[in-house]
Amino acid sequence: MTAQAPARTTPDDAPEVVAAELRDALRAQFAADQLHLRPIDLAARAHDASHVLLVPDAVVTAQSVDDVVAALRLASTAGRPVTFRSGGTSLSGQASGTGLQVDTRAGFRDVEVLDGGRLVRCGPGATIRSVNARLAPYRRRLGPDPASEVACTVGGVVANNSSGMACGTEASTYATLDSLVVVLPSGTVLDTGHPDADARLQSAEPALHAGLLHLRDRVRRDAVSVERIRHLFSMKNTMGYSVNAFLDHDTPVAILEHLLVGSEGTLGFVAQATFRTVPVLPLAATGLLVFATLTDATDALGALTRAGARTLELMDAASLRVVQPSLAPTDPLRSLVLDGHTALLLELQAEDAEALADATAHVDEVAAQLPLVLPVSLTVDPAERAALWTLRKGLYTAVAGARPVGTTALLEDVVVPVPALSATMTELATLFDRHGYDDAVVFGHAKDGNLHFMISPRLDDPAELRAFEAFTEDLVELVLRQGGSLKAEHGTGRVMAPFVERQYGPELFAVMTGVKELFDPERLLNPGVVLPDSPRAHLEHLKLVPQVDPRVDACVECGYCEPVCPSKDITVTPRQRIVLLRTMAAAEPDQRAAIEEDFGYDAVDLCAADSLCVTACPVGIDTGKVMKSFRAERAGGSGSPAQRAGDLAARHWGAVGAAARAGLAVAAPLPGGVLGAVTAAARSVLPHELVPSASGDLPGPGRRRRGGQRGSGVPEVVLFPSCVGGIFAAERGADGLLESAEGAFVSLCDRAGAAVVVPDAVDGLCCGTVWQSKGLTDGHRTMAYSTVAALWETSDGGRLPVVTDASSCTHGVRDLATQLDGAWAERFDRLRIVDAVTFVRESLLARLTVTQRLRTAAVHPTCSTVHLGIVEDLVALAGVVASEVLVPPSWGCCGFAGDRGMLHPELTASATAREAAEVAAYEVARDGRLDAYASANRTCEMGMSRATGRPYVHVLQLLERATRP
Repeated sequence: MTAQAPARTTPDDAPEVVAAELRDALRAQFAADQLHLRPIDLAARAHDASHVLLVPDAVVTAQSVDDVVAALRLASTAGRPVTFRSGGTSLSGQASGTGLQVDTRAGFRDVEVLDGGRLVRCGPGATIRSVNARLAPYRRRLGPDPASEVACTVGGVVANNSSGMACGTEASTYATLDSLVVVLPSGTVLDTGHPDADARLQSAEPALHAGLLHLRDRVRRDAVSVERIRHLFSMKNTMGYSVNAFLDHDTPVAILEHLLVGSEGTLGFVAQATFRTVPVLPLAATGLLVFATLTDATDALGALTRAGARTLELMDAASLRVVQPSLAPTDPLRSLVLDGHTALLLELQAEDAEALADATAHVDEVAAQLPLVLPVSLTVDPAERAALWTLRKGLYTAVAGARPVGTTALLEDVVVPVPALSATMTELATLFDRHGYDDAVVFGHAKDGNLHFMISPRLDDPAELRAFEAFTEDLVELVLRQGGSLKAEHGTGRVMAPFVERQYGPELFAVMTGVKELFDPERLLNPGVVLPDSPRAHLEHLKLVPQVDPRVDACVECGYCEPVCPSKDITVTPRQRIVLLRTMAAAEPDQRAAIEEDFGYDAVDLCAADSLCVTACPVGIDTGKVMKSFRAERAGGSGSPAQRAGDLAARHWGAVGAAARAGLAVAAPLPGGVLGAVTAAARSVLPHELVPSASGDLPGPGRRRRGGQRGSGVPEVVLFPSCVGGIFAAERGADGLLESAEGAFVSLCDRAGAAVVVPDAVDGLCCGTVWQSKGLTDGHRTMAYSTVAALWETSDGGRLPVVTDASSCTHGVRDLATQLDGAWAERFDRLRIVDAVTFVRESLLARLTVTQRLRTAAVHPTCSTVHLGIVEDLVALAGVVASEVLVPPSWGCCGFAGDRGMLHPELTASATAREAAEVAAYEVARDGRLDAYASANRTCEMGMSRATGRPYVHVLQLLERATRP
């Protein structure tokens, strides 16, 4: 398909006039929800993980290839550049640009597994983790294994030719790519996997086709070019364009396909990529080898690689000093006096136990001959292996999190031939000393000669910027003198573009310039990336890091938090919330006021405050907790009217629950349309934070919670039933025979011979989440003391475990500790708070007999099950109930978040859309509805029921029915 070439104009007007013209053209082309033009939109989307900052004129969320073609046409007409953006995890400035930013993360997430898992077709917005999750049932995975796999996307992996810890060059993106669908700057769309792809390219783009043949022959005729390419691409190398394509492939379409790998959005848009996958090796053994010197470690690399090491992660003495305090007191490495020591984290992987045992024996033989300063033993224990990997992966966390406020965490990478590794590291340490980077640490993929190092300069200090410039010059000289590449994995971007010609020489640089001219003669796509538009590009447009809040100042803007955020597709993400705080702190008054106008809704109100972001953040930032504190500020300080109202509700919670049930009883007979109209009218004049949006899917009233003992004999457990279950009626199933979650737990205990006791005053008690999520600190504290006092008494001073029947309430009860002090804090520490799902699996399941089993069940893990670490327990109980358990790959926080799904139903609709589509796909594949839909929290069940139109229930409700006599 070829689009009509646009008639391009280059206005002489001021840039702001050109930007305004572009925005007007975009408004005429795209739907309002695809277009992002407000100051808050542009500021939030300008930042990526690099230390470069360029703010776009406009952002378009592309939903299709046609959208991309239209965006290119309009930008070309306006004479404005285009930057494609997906995960925003790039570290070299390649995802930051002026002009038009095209966001491809939301609309291109499809993943299709082909040929029994041997191939996989992906959209550029799919994260690597999501692709591998779909490949897992086939025991296959993608070849590239970048550390950012939780957040980086297929588009970025192709654009940067990503690799990783284990894949080397053999399983890199370039090596495992099967085909692409690409949109060229002209608007031509080409599927390189089509049998006639080369002929189609020649027909649609004759000059490009002929030009690629000319450049191929030019490269092949030059012996110096051939030798340089073979050398540089024998290593990991993401500097410049992938000119090895001119040697590795013959046809223009194959050359084009592989030139796009590593082109960083400068040659075209990859709308789809198909990869050859690699097998998953399920078994592993891991060990840490500690040497007295760097040379001892690097000398051992060859023997260990030949012995079968899949990964060999190097950590220098500075790195080991960083991790020493986190080691167990009995670990011999903790007490080792470090002076030039170097460690190699080694891992073996194998298909079966016999192969792993053989490989381990081989490595043990090699290790016995090495000059190790500490004994080594390879372990297969998952916990011990995880602890070893924490040492390596925790380096970034420790250094980035502890850096001085206002500094930038710069994570750089280079590669040299393995024989030059020791000398390079020695000289690199000298450069750190010379330029004042005393806190620098070095680690990397040793068997590939790939080094990563982190420094923390203050880029707003002219003296430090001069030092950084001098350090960069010395680094370039060192790496090139050692025969290496200035970028192994992170891409050229803007920060290394000025040095491409120095690495490749004038001839190959001219070839790369020719490539750009063939693909993009207007320099429409990402100008200044890969090929420089300024010799000082690495020192321009630098991102500054103003101090805004000690709870978020450590943020490195990596974006790892974004995939788990339920508001990511509707307003902003945790990273963007922090970015906006930083932007407002440094902004002029007008810009600050414009952003503040929308910050309350976009960032604060639509934060589900589920804190899943902290589970993904490498420096442990809980943005959800920060947003809750902003709600607290909005509510006023202690004693304010809002805080007094919250405290009053906490003191009379039983009455509040009764009033809520009465309201639901009144609403229940009303048609959904009438109820929705009434609440919509109220929301039109009152803040949405105060008036819920009710509809016909709202459950009826629940039953008042009552205290006392259930069952005979001595109680084994305290049940603290959720107040949500007491306010909202339970889903009883199609035949009305399911018990409530509370009733199901009591019945299961009775069936297992375990008596249950419920606190006498339970109807006036709560886990506190209601107050915590709204920032009502006075009421939260009041409820904390009331609830803990009742649980302390009922549990006989902590002798009995306390079980809750909703995962968010379990999480909430555990968080009550933050509101206690003195003796009550000590008493709380003696309470055992357990979720009902875990208690049933660990304490009751062996005493139960399954009498009827379902065929299929879909399971929605909740954010609280993640925080509690009980997702496995939830899925296991579902496996007892049903023969086939289906956990949608896109599961995540539903955004209902207590009452947030009623106050802001748009949040839940956005957060659940993809998971709901996957549930529907399961049903289509199985010719009808599944037998059950399960979760572990009432409000989450309500949210998923709304999203799917299917009746989600607590898994214990299903288990109770499955074990009836």
